[in-house]
Amino acid sequence: MQKFKIILAGLRLVLALLVLSPVVAMGDAAWISGAASAQSVIKNIEVVGNRRVEPETVRSYLQFSAGDAYNASKIDASIKALFGTGLFADVSMDYKGSTVVITVKENPVINQVAFEGNSEVDTATLTGEVQLKPRSVFTRAKAQGDVQRILDVYRRQGRFAASVEPKIIQLEQDRVNLVFEIDEGNATKVKGINFVGNHAFSDSQLRDIISTTQVGWFDFLKGTSVYDPDRMNLDRELVRQYYLKNGYPDATVTAANAEIDPDGSGFLITFAIDEGQPYTFGAINVESSLPDIDGSSLTGDLLTQAGAVYDASQIDKTSERLTLNIADKGYAFARVRPRPIPDAASRTIAITYVVDEGPRVYIERINVIGNSRTKDFVIRREFRLAEGDAFNSLMVDRAKKRLQSLGLFKNVDVKRRPGSAPDRVVLDVVVEEQSTGELSFGAGYSTSEGVIGDVSITERNLFGNGQFVRLKLAGSFERMQADFSFTEPRFLDRNLSAGFDLFYKQLDYTQQSGFQQKKMGGQVRLGFPIAENLWMQTAYSISRDEIFDVQNNASLAIKEACGAADLTPNSPPNCRDSGYWTSLVGTTISYDKRNNGANPTRGYYIEVANDFAGLGGDAQYWRVNAEGRFYYPITEKITFVGRAIGGVVQGWGGEDVRLLDAYFKGGETIRGFDRSGYGPRDLSSQNKDALGGQKYWGATAEVRFPIPYVPDDLGISAAVFADAGSLWDATGGAKKALGTDPNILGDSDSVRSSVGGSLMWNSPVGPLRMDFAKVLTKQAYDETQFFRFGAQTKF
Repeated sequence: MQKFKIILAGLRLVLALLVLSPVVAMGDAAWISGAASAQSVIKNIEVVGNRRVEPETVRSYLQFSAGDAYNASKIDASIKALFGTGLFADVSMDYKGSTVVITVKENPVINQVAFEGNSEVDTATLTGEVQLKPRSVFTRAKAQGDVQRILDVYRRQGRFAASVEPKIIQLEQDRVNLVFEIDEGNATKVKGINFVGNHAFSDSQLRDIISTTQVGWFDFLKGTSVYDPDRMNLDRELVRQYYLKNGYPDATVTAANAEIDPDGSGFLITFAIDEGQPYTFGAINVESSLPDIDGSSLTGDLLTQAGAVYDASQIDKTSERLTLNIADKGYAFARVRPRPIPDAASRTIAITYVVDEGPRVYIERINVIGNSRTKDFVIRREFRLAEGDAFNSLMVDRAKKRLQSLGLFKNVDVKRRPGSAPDRVVLDVVVEEQSTGELSFGAGYSTSEGVIGDVSITERNLFGNGQFVRLKLAGSFERMQADFSFTEPRFLDRNLSAGFDLFYKQLDYTQQSGFQQKKMGGQVRLGFPIAENLWMQTAYSISRDEIFDVQNNASLAIKEACGAADLTPNSPPNCRDSGYWTSLVGTTISYDKRNNGANPTRGYYIEVANDFAGLGGDAQYWRVNAEGRFYYPITEKITFVGRAIGGVVQGWGGEDVRLLDAYFKGGETIRGFDRSGYGPRDLSSQNKDALGGQKYWGATAEVRFPIPYVPDDLGISAAVFADAGSLWDATGGAKKALGTDPNILGDSDSVRSSVGGSLMWNSPVGPLRMDFAKVLTKQAYDETQFFRFGAQTKF
């Protein structure tokens, strides 16, 4: 019993302890918490290790302050905030008593930024790309960011193997020199350009359209074979625009991929094209909802014609013309919206130009950004709008295209943003300039002139004014020439092209006519558009011509032209009055409907030039020259080319045409003939001297085609041709000196003709051509030439 009581008492004690233990525990916890709380209040904040950064600057980034309770999460957040400033390489915080001690290690200051190993990219370009500059704070994150920016520069130049290593050189007083060590690697070029899905146009035709070229033998003369992603994006748009201009409104470039080949030696670019179906224009109408504007009255401004091949650029140009016409009639906010109505069955697209009132928004300001060299007015004058004018999105888009076509900028972007009021808009014109200067030279050989060479210096943006200037020197065994040309493309801020030329030319006709010629002078000119694709240029020139070094055995007609006192055969010429002045005014009108000015395959070109001499000076004559060219694609790769030329020069006021103003024609007009190879001749002279004629005509039919199994990159093609023409009617002076006996003066208007074949090469130094011709019809006194080699005359 006694033992039972003892056990019972023990159980009661244990139960009591179990009941009382939580209360005691809670009391102890409250006491401990209170003691810790009393010790966790931050009374002081101390900053150590700083040299340049003020303690208050450090404290400004903290998430706590003196008097706050110690909080570990706020300590962590403060450390992150201080690291985020980029001022410190290391940050730590210690809680000692009631003081938080912040220990910092400041990032060094950059003393100098240098680049080593860069030869393909100049230091100035790299300096402009990197963000770390002298006197800025160095951080590894910024250095790595600059490494990536430098690599981007090299990749834009096609150097994807480039590598960059940033190195720092420690200096005193926490300063460093930063050196970017660059291994440029080799340029990664484009090995092949392929097109998938193209049926209307061949690969070679589309390669002529884009700016990127395949790797070839002469890449050292051009940089377009280096892979550039930005250029490939441009090429994608160029291909699409080409299709839109040539009858394919639904054409899209669905993909443009660049893959490096397995051995890493170059890129293979592939453009995937969905051509769609070819279309022509259907009915063309104008609908107007504006009062006093009748749609039928605007049909004269239409450039799109029913039945013509669909051309999206003509729609844009028509919309612009209509907009300008309506604006001139007082409707500044009028807008023109072309509404296409396709008919898949007939493959036509009817266009209705809808004219209505647009939103009333005004241009508050036009900002020009990015032009470090080109002056503002060169860019602003391409806008037909100014501050305060009514905003018209069509005219802004057309201004952007005009800026792009100047050739002064790599990129052009026009950004719109809200102005100071709901009916105001601000235009930011952002341009990226490109190099506009060019030094070019070339050399070669011509069967007519022997060794030829030339060098020229060209600047398309003189002093940032958008002006064109060129100095060219050229020469050969039979020619010496110097030309200086200056052009202001926007004379008086209008769509007028004005300029002047100075020239000096010396020609050796000793082998053909027994004399040499000098010509020097200058001209001023003014050109302007008359209509779409129709251009007119007027010019006034004054020049001095001189015959010299006349041979003793030269024709009596040549001696008469130089004013020789003795006109007996083989006598010394003793020229007395061989020089004369020509004051001339001329007009040239040209109409160009070719699909590609550089390498046309479709369309035509017509030019008519009229000159009148006699406004002062010694010569008095009028002259008319005309030329027409026609291009027709027989297949995707074969093009038929037709050409017709002609001219006449006649004296007036009782004056005869002088010898040097006559036409001299040869293999450049009818292949198979020598230089000055056909036309009037003095048959009694020792060398049967060519005397020139006053009338000529010529015609050519040519079929151009690629050579099978020859890579397109070589730029070699072939042609077969047939030429015909004539030159006749010797000058009055020649007839006076020689008479009209056909045994002495050979002068016939009979047809000369030839057939043959050609090899053409678009070489890096210019187009070259070899012609092999067989003369079919000629006069007995004409001079022939089976093979002709030299610079190609494009037509």
